[in-house]
Amino acid sequence: MSSGLQGSLMVDVAGTWLTSEDRQFLRQPEVGGLIIFARNIEHPRQVRELSAAIRAVRPDLLLAVDQEGGRVQRLRQGFVRLPPMRAIADKPDAVLLAEHCGWLMATEVLAVGLDLSFAPVLDLDYQRSAVVGTRSFEGDPERAALLAGAFIRGMNAAGMSATGKHFPGHGWAEADSHVAIPNDERSLEQIRASDLVPFARLSRQLAAVMPAHVIYPKIDSQPAGFSKRWLQDILRDELKFDGVIFSDDLSMAGAHVVGDAASRIEAALTAGCDMGLVCNDRAAAELALGAAQRLKVRPSPRIARMRGQASASTDYRQHPRWQAALQALRAAQLID
Repeated sequence: MSSGLQGSLMVDVAGTWLTSEDRQFLRQPEVGGLIIFARNIEHPRQVRELSAAIRAVRPDLLLAVDQEGGRVQRLRQGFVRLPPMRAIADKPDAVLLAEHCGWLMATEVLAVGLDLSFAPVLDLDYQRSAVVGTRSFEGDPERAALLAGAFIRGMNAAGMSATGKHFPGHGWAEADSHVAIPNDERSLEQIRASDLVPFARLSRQLAAVMPAHVIYPKIDSQPAGFSKRWLQDILRDELKFDGVIFSDDLSMAGAHVVGDAASRIEAALTAGCDMGLVCNDRAAAELALGAAQRLKVRPSPRIARMRGQASASTDYRQHPRWQAALQALRAAQLID
């Protein structure tokens, strides 16, 4: 494996500290990232210590979390409880508030030693998908793109790269891909005119995209995350996207259509993903690791672009922008 390039597998650990087994697993060169969940988190200092322990094992690992706001917010105790993105859209200063939220979120995540949050959600809210729901900025694609763009500006100003999800849009499919295999029966023309709009508008602002575990049968028989049609023909060639493609969690039910964890990581990387996530199942992660070793996939140089551009610190609460952002969000009754 080439020096300085991250591996193609993102995994997780079970607890708030690393075990000897975790350290051994993370030393495998095919492992390029680690995502933390609520079970790994007690308070900001502990997360900083966990991040430092991970970096001591592998300084190059990409460290991620899902910190969207609303119900998808892993960092809670000692962190600002950000609103769901849908709550921002109806406010008079929605664009400015979205930027404040992006900056606050990214600042807190970077301050505990992590590189990125998988955000923002670009799915449209059609009031059909419970798993999307208030995670979405809007049902109108242009308005969603405007607000997500502001959120990304805030993230970037704090030093974090943005990941748009779930390409090409999860909002129309009613099933939850965590527990089922959703289908979206619309045509490519319909999707181009709606769900693809935020991805197209923001393709130059997004450093990464995460595809949906949704099947769009009029376009391809495979879920988008395993589809060369979606990832290469449409995302890369049509939208001219040159950033990182992260798979969604390959342990989710929506990914099981292609077989076991080894088959899933192979299908995701072959379709065009730069990094595959295998979470909440160490046995599956070990299967995926074996497959990645057999595949001998050359690591993507794009992944290094996702490293956070701010160091872990506790000084951010003294920043004038911190105070201004909190004041604006409180005035809008978006946070306590």
